[in-house]
Amino acid sequence: MKIHVLFLMTVVGLLSLTSQAQRGVRIGYIDTEYILEHIPEYQDATTQLSDKVQRWKADIDIKLKDVNQKRKDLSNEKALLTSELYEERKEDIDFEEKEILDQQQKRFGPNGDLMIQKKQLIQPIQDQIFSAVQDIAANKQYDFIFDKSADLVMLYSEKRYDISELVLRTINRTSKRQQAQTKDERRAAANEDIVPDYNPELEAREKAQADKLLEREALEEQRRQDILDERAKNKQEAIDRRQKILDDREAAKQEKLDARNKGVENSENNDKLAPSDDATENSNATAPTEYDLEEKSEVKTETKSKEEIAEERKQQKIRDREAREQELEARKQRILEERAKAKLEREALENNN
Repeated sequence: MKIHVLFLMTVVGLLSLTSQAQRGVRIGYIDTEYILEHIPEYQDATTQLSDKVQRWKADIDIKLKDVNQKRKDLSNEKALLTSELYEERKEDIDFEEKEILDQQQKRFGPNGDLMIQKKQLIQPIQDQIFSAVQDIAANKQYDFIFDKSADLVMLYSEKRYDISELVLRTINRTSKRQQAQTKDERRAAANEDIVPDYNPELEAREKAQADKLLEREALEEQRRQDILDERAKNKQEAIDRRQKILDDREAAKQEKLDARNKGVENSENNDKLAPSDDATENSNATAPTEYDLEEKSEVKTETKSKEEIAEERKQQKIRDREAREQELEARKQRILEERAKAKLEREALENNN
């Protein structure tokens, strides 16, 4: 097997080296199993053979069950029979079982009826496939055509080299010719162009079109990826802006807390330095001191600062929401423009083709 594959690879390599100055080596392959599955005559014959095999199996199973039952009855009656009679009946049962096993081997053995009828069933189809492959190879100038279902191991096979459909259509056309009864049917079958002549220019043009299609798909995929990258970038920028706003708010809040704590410390120091005589205490009890006025002013300022902070937060939320809406609208407009541009490019490419 390995020597066979190595020989084929060597031949292909030599031919490809010697024919570079003229033309490339044309290689194709077929899938015999796929072709057989799509030939109605073969499927009908396979169904009939399967039904026949089921009848054979059922008949043999019934006979084997009958023999097993006889052997069981003989075992139960062994005490009532003489040894000569027991041995005689046992020999009859053994002989009957041997005949059934011989019949099973005749039906399902390596050279049995099943294998023979399978060969008879598939041989005409194989001949048709071989004839169709010969015609296709001659018309389309193939150098090698392999069978994917055979012993040759194909680790990878490009779909465009598969000519199974071409072989199948050739076989169907031949079948139509043989079954045609009127002149019109025979003429239609004869004029059906199933195996066209090999046209290098047409093949090159088809290959160029396929390459253009692949290039267009690659461009569309790249454009789609660029759009996704742009969306991810805009999303990350929005997250960074939001985080910066939160950090700024936290810093401003911390500054106000530090300033408030500093004011409390100053007031405590002033209390320690204040006079402690009775006249001053009475005066402080009856009239507000300068420190009391400053403390009230600080409380008022603190209350006002909280309100201003709340208002600033509210205004900042409104500005953030408006900024997000503007950003979403701009992104939507940009996507629509890119889609329109891609559509125009696609139409231009189609018109050029």
